Amino acid sequence: MTGQPSTDAPLSTEDPYSDENLTDPYPLFARMRDAGPAVQLDRYGVLAFTRFDEVYQILTDHATFVSGAGVGPRNYHHQPPWRKPGILDSDPPMHTPLRSAMADVISPRTMRTLRAGFQTYATELVDKLLDLGEFDAVTDLAEVFPLRVFGDAVGIAREGRAENLLSHGAMNFSQFGPEDARYEHFMAAGQHTIDWVMSHCERDNLSADGLGAMIWRHADAGAIAPEDAAVLVRALLSAGLDTTVIAIGNTVGALAGHPDEWDLLRDNPRLVRFAVDEALRWEAPFSSFFRTTARDVEVAGVRLAEDSKLVVFPGAANRDERRWGAGAAEFRVQRSAGGHLTFGAGIHMCVGQPVSRLEMDVVFTELARRVRRIEPAGEPVPLLHNTLRGWTSLPVRVEPS
Repeated sequence: MTGQPSTDAPLSTEDPYSDENLTDPYPLFARMRDAGPAVQLDRYGVLAFTRFDEVYQILTDHATFVSGAGVGPRNYHHQPPWRKPGILDSDPPMHTPLRSAMADVISPRTMRTLRAGFQTYATELVDKLLDLGEFDAVTDLAEVFPLRVFGDAVGIAREGRAENLLSHGAMNFSQFGPEDARYEHFMAAGQHTIDWVMSHCERDNLSADGLGAMIWRHADAGAIAPEDAAVLVRALLSAGLDTTVIAIGNTVGALAGHPDEWDLLRDNPRLVRFAVDEALRWEAPFSSFFRTTARDVEVAGVRLAEDSKLVVFPGAANRDERRWGAGAAEFRVQRSAGGHLTFGAGIHMCVGQPVSRLEMDVVFTELARRVRRIEPAGEPVPLLHNTLRGWTSLPVRVEPS
């Protein structure tokens, strides 16, 4: 008996990856949490976990719930991956040197050196946005800022970033979800980017003083294999770019939709770090990812056989009233939300989160300092993606302080 869903959990015939549920997943998430610690997704033949405690348990037990069999529904034990696995879909011992190299590059010391450059461009960009008055918070802010500042920090060429990096990220994260028509769409849309991205992650195409070059120096020292260096630079780009773009857009949307919370932030910009964590909790950029059991195991009374795929929903866990109280569905910038699961947990917690936090801290502090009011200026357009949750368009209007 391997890879069979448990009969200990209630059956759900609902599809978390339908257009309706991707547009607004929270009613479904509430039903799934109320049904029990896990539900069987009939459509996909896997157990889904949506409560905080069980999701946390799974993410922190990397020896039992492995990533090396793939962090999407494809089981690498039986189906080969479409590309060489990297830091996200590997386990120790392969994972250990990759994470060590990445952690050394994205260190507190490095973050301190990046802040000044991030701040210079944030000031320039907010000048432009205030001149516009109305703009799209996704295409004019959330995409522009990380592409510029983190692309420069990594040391990748500016020309071609927008045309390649965003669709490459959407393609990569598609493998975290079901291989359906939506998956095929994003995979096809990103095919043209593969050669460009991997070429620009090679040593000779990176600036000598960027974070990418630092990764290559780990290869020179023998800490990681040379063939892993470019793959790790690609992962580095994702760490500070893909989900950061979505998180910035989601945070703008949350603040524009909650003017009283924006007033609190504007009156006290020191709340920015709290507001960023609360936005990451309240509207997680990641919808779901998968794990595979390394042995027969029981989670909250639900049995899983060895080599079973399961799926966790961090966005559902982040609104679990069992963890966050009766106001879990509310957005509050003064909440201490640092324990959210948007960045994962355990050894696979996103090693690039300091980059995302720095980018968001800089840009939202600048906005809080200079913008009196931010409000919706049109209908937002949701991003319908099996793994990423955000917006493709978010029109807003701002007034200077």
